[in-house]
Amino acid sequence: MKRPFALLLSALALAAPAAAQSPQAAKAPAKATPVVPYSAYLFAYFTGNDNKKQEEAIRFALSPDGYHYSALNGDRPIISSATISETGGVRDPHILRGADGKTFYMVATDMVSAKGWSSNRGMVLLKSTDLVNWTHSAINFQKRYAKQDDLKRVWAPQTIYDAKAGKYLVYFSLQYGSEPDKIYYAYANKDFTDLEGEPKQLFFSPTNGSCIDGDIVAKDGKYYLFFKTEGNGNGIKVAVSDKLTGGYVLRDQYVQQTTSPVEGAGTFKLNNSPDYILMYDMYMSGKYQFTRTRDLEHFTVVDQDISMNFHPRHGTVLPLTAAEASRLAQRWLTPSDVLLTAQNPALRPLNTVVDSAAGKVAFLARPDTKVQALDLQLKNPLLPVSPSGPQNFAKGPVTYTVGQGATKRAYQVSVTETQNPALPGYFADPDILYSQKNKRFYLYPTSDGFTSWSGTYFKAFSSPDLVHWQDEGVILDLPKDVSWSKKSAWAPTIIEQKMPTGYKYAYYFCAGAKIGVALADSPTGPFKDSGQPLLDKLPEGVKGGQQIDPAAFRDPKTGKLYLYWGNGYMAGAELKDDLTSLKPGTTQIMTPDGTFREGAYAFYRNGKYYFMWSEDDTRSPNYQVRYGTSDTPLGKITVPANNLVLAKDPAAGIYGTGHNSVIQVPGRDEWYIVYHRFTYPQGIKMGGDAGFHREVCIDKLEFNADGSIRPVKPTHAGIQPVKMQ
Repeated sequence: MKRPFALLLSALALAAPAAAQSPQAAKAPAKATPVVPYSAYLFAYFTGNDNKKQEEAIRFALSPDGYHYSALNGDRPIISSATISETGGVRDPHILRGADGKTFYMVATDMVSAKGWSSNRGMVLLKSTDLVNWTHSAINFQKRYAKQDDLKRVWAPQTIYDAKAGKYLVYFSLQYGSEPDKIYYAYANKDFTDLEGEPKQLFFSPTNGSCIDGDIVAKDGKYYLFFKTEGNGNGIKVAVSDKLTGGYVLRDQYVQQTTSPVEGAGTFKLNNSPDYILMYDMYMSGKYQFTRTRDLEHFTVVDQDISMNFHPRHGTVLPLTAAEASRLAQRWLTPSDVLLTAQNPALRPLNTVVDSAAGKVAFLARPDTKVQALDLQLKNPLLPVSPSGPQNFAKGPVTYTVGQGATKRAYQVSVTETQNPALPGYFADPDILYSQKNKRFYLYPTSDGFTSWSGTYFKAFSSPDLVHWQDEGVILDLPKDVSWSKKSAWAPTIIEQKMPTGYKYAYYFCAGAKIGVALADSPTGPFKDSGQPLLDKLPEGVKGGQQIDPAAFRDPKTGKLYLYWGNGYMAGAELKDDLTSLKPGTTQIMTPDGTFREGAYAFYRNGKYYFMWSEDDTRSPNYQVRYGTSDTPLGKITVPANNLVLAKDPAAGIYGTGHNSVIQVPGRDEWYIVYHRFTYPQGIKMGGDAGFHREVCIDKLEFNADGSIRPVKPTHAGIQPVKMQ
């Protein structure tokens, strides 16, 4: 559960200054290990593989509780990689508090990934007494040591204090020739500018597989080495020893709590708690996962409580004192970023607009938010904020003052209740259903926010009124539920069919650029996959494109069921009564015109079959929806001259509006369009990444007297709750 910042302020933890001390040191008298109160956390990280954008550089973020993080320096580097490294880039920063409690040590991989994954030969060592100013030195292993000609790479160094030796031990992975990566160690010199002696192997894997990204935790007289395995199963494992420099025994189980590829395990102890956080980089998904543990053996995912205004790669977290956190905040924390730590669950954290130059912050709030007395919950100890407690935003913006001294700044803060986005978080490609069985609306989107559309599961949401949506959880998980593809869970659609034995639900989905089908007796599952793709080949006569974006349709005139699909082309076919196959000979190529890209959708109104589709690329701000009509479900589509249904609205900051579905309120000529857009307001600044940071919206769909569709104006306000008769 989330911890109020106020509790963190009133209950500071007493902890040893270096979580990486030896077990022997942990048992030493208090005078040997000064006790320091910790009340915050520092996250050191880098952001990606593009060194031209300075992604391979050290960045800092602060947190008052280990769960909610704010980037420092506007998520820009706090140290120039060019000044501290040989290659011009650094990755995988590890930060450690020294045994004296007041000196800090940081190590990082000296590497630019664009030069190749086997191109680096060293690391960077840094030292500081205030966390702001750092001395540095670079170590090139081929220059430092003899007989290193076949060294290919030096990766992910970390540091731990060896109280028995009275030195700082630096451990890292090395790869020589065709050998696997192995974890080695060497001691740093007194000034932390060089290594002493030859590197020695720290861990000997019984599988002789590659071992990288080591992270050592000292607890209860033992050392726990977390590391990533490669080649013979990929993931994070743990080896345990009662000695720092050897004797590690491997545990069998992987400890990551996800099926996504992971690396960069990092552990830290929570202040005022016996528990630890194990976090790791889900590098293919563009996400971090946080887990909580007490025994370093059983781990519970706490992602639902984590928030960050940045996207970290392979980093580490260090507990801080209040004075240290305040020093960092005053040096690098933008006052407006303090406002962005607002924790009131009524606010939409992804949809806040900041205009620092004008001193304005605009929050969007969820439906039914009482803005007349809303507490932003800005109990952040990093910089002072006033006023506190509930404020009346119904009368207009409220003035908040953030910071002190030279950093003090006033902001006009507004809160506006909106219905869009309809779902919290990143979702796309929404399909909507009104269930005759349950008398509720259901939304079936793509789970978004994963790098290069790499999500692997589908969720469902239900609502009584198209405004208040309930998360029904994961209804289909490719790694667990689908045998023929484990990746790229995209663009689902669903059919509710009344059978003699009751209602049946056919859920059509994309996996690995193929279309499958799963069946259930409930609109929320559990769904059982048919065991094979329904569509995995291009239709006859089609030269290119993908088998994606299915759209199911029931013809109200005949009761027949149809499926439409295609990227680069549009195809349609009649479904068999079993719902899991197409009727032979019914497939038609229906591409309406050159504007068709993907996302076909069909509905029927007043004797006409309407077909909608998306034009352009989902990564483009100009992604938009057009339509045509036909006299039959598989007939030629007539395209009106003015057929644009939905497009961007730059004045409102809305872009990338497309891949829609449509819902009619049962019994009424009342229609709504459900679509995705770039996440607001950050999407337009993301470049191509906006194409997998999308959010679902709902707006009114209206028709002219002649049946033509009126252009839809995309809104933040959304729609009012639909009252069913």
